[in-house]
Order: sequence, then structure tokens, then C-alpha cells
Amino acid sequence: MSFAEQVKDELARVVPTEVEARRSELTALLRMGGSLVMGNGGAGIRFVTHHNPTARKMLTYVKATGGIVPQVMVRRGNKLRKKNVYTLTILPGPIGQRFLEELGLLPVTEIRDDEMFRGREVRRAYLAGAFLGGGSVNRPQGDYHLEFVTESIAFATTLVSMLKTFRLQGRIVERKDDYIVYLKTGESVARLLQIMGADQALLEFENVRVLKDMRNQVNRVVNCETANLQKTVDAAVRQLRDIELIRSVQSLHTLPPRLKEAAELRLAHPDVPLRELAGYTDKKMTKSGLYHRFRKLSDLADVLRAQAQDRGES
Repeated sequence: MSFAEQVKDELARVVPTEVEARRSELTALLRMGGSLVMGNGGAGIRFVTHHNPTARKMLTYVKATGGIVPQVMVRRGNKLRKKNVYTLTILPGPIGQRFLEELGLLPVTEIRDDEMFRGREVRRAYLAGAFLGGGSVNRPQGDYHLEFVTESIAFATTLVSMLKTFRLQGRIVERKDDYIVYLKTGESVARLLQIMGADQALLEFENVRVLKDMRNQVNRVVNCETANLQKTVDAAVRQLRDIELIRSVQSLHTLPPRLKEAAELRLAHPDVPLRELAGYTDKKMTKSGLYHRFRKLSDLADVLRAQAQDRGES
């Protein structure tokens, strides 16, 4: 079972106590997953889903809200598409049309859901209904992403407005013939799961998110330490190369005492970091002081290389 299905299973079991909240959830559910049908002097709606708990919840809500018994059809899954397809139809006619008008689904040219459904609890239910009808969310182990898919730009805009109620910034992107309203951060996805009432899914999501964040933090520290270690090794190799050149050309005994001490320290401790190496000096020199000594040794080695090049030596 996918994580999105887990979320939907949980949301399908959540029944708001307020009548208006159940009404808003049904409106969003039908607006997201339904399509209008016309005939018999009125309108009806056909709702299609692969998710059995959502189909049962929609059936219960319609019976309770409008006193209508939808026509139910189940198409069994096959080898290519294993999931059953559930089609619930409110037959077109005057009764169906009145039911859709009461939910704000008619006229189709107007979407006034953000005006009809204003309370926070009502809007929580609305977002849950929209997710049941056409939402999806990545498993927490992957990239953080939650989205609603709709064919209507007006409905997509309404969803963004509903999300703003809870200080969530939904984005809209067009994908083929659909409009996608999405959230892309772990914090925003977790917040919406909590808002919609998917508490168990939220707990799983947050547990994985904490582990991911810890793992990422450890990786950053390890990468940083690895980079610092590489810098230390590279610096030590350069210093040793310079010192060996000086020793081979003019001997270390010709150096000023401070530079000679630094050179002999590096030769004695080729893999010790600069800060630790500074502690080996008699006068406990600072890292900065030792660094400047190696810079002078490097400058001297560069002069010797230039002289060798001028003489045609390698």
C-alpha cells in the first residue's frame, strides 16, 4: 500500500461532527473527482474512484445530506489494472440538480466555495475531501511532495485560498490538461496532514522526517570533516615537497632558526594538522605563526624552482 493510500484510508474514517463540515467535504470530494451528467430535465454527477473507503464515505454522505441513493457500479480489476473501479452516479434530473445546487456545484461557471465554507473546521474538512477526491503524497522516505490534481483553474485557485487559511502557500503548475496545486517542503506537508486529520500518517511522516534530517546532518558533518581532512593532507604534502626541495638544494642548516624548526617539525610529523603541530614547538607557537613560517618556506622553494628553471634544470 502506498503512503497516499494510507492517508486516504485514514481520512475516509474521519467524520466531522459539524454538518457544515461534512457538507464542505462532500462538495470538495465531488468537485475534485466528479463529472456532471445531464438528462431528464436536470443535472446529475458521476464520481469515479479506485479507493473503496472513499466510495463508501461519499455514498454515506450523499444519503445523509440529500436523501438520495446513488447508483453504484463496480468494475473488477484485471491483470493490468488490479484495483477495482467504483462509479457512483447521482442520476440527472430535478432532484439531482437541486442537490448539486445546494452543494454549490451548480452553476458550473461559478465556484464560490471559499465564500460558502468559511470556518476553520469546515475548511479542514474541505481540504480532506479534495485530497480524497484527487490528492496524492510521496512516501516520506523520498522527496517531500503533496499535490491536488484538477482540470479547473478556478478550483485550483480555490484550493490555494483554502490552504492560505492555515498559512500554507500552495503553488499552481499546469501539467498537460490539468492544474496541480502542490506543497514541496516537509514542514508544509506535515502541517497539511495534521490539518486534514491524518494523525497516524503524520506520526509516520514525522518519524521518517526526523531520521532523514538527522542522517542529512550527519552526512553534512562527515562531508565537512572529510573536506577539512583533505585540505590538511594537501597542505602537508605541499609543505613536505617544499622542504625536501630546500634540503636537497641548500640544506636545512642554512635556514633561519625559526624556519629550520618548522621544517624539521613537518618532516618529523608529516600527517599532523597545523594546529596540533604548533603545539609541538618549544614556545607553544600559534597555528597562525606556524602557518606564516611555512609560507616563507614555500616562497623560498618557489625561488629555488625559478632558479633551477633558469639554469635549465628540472
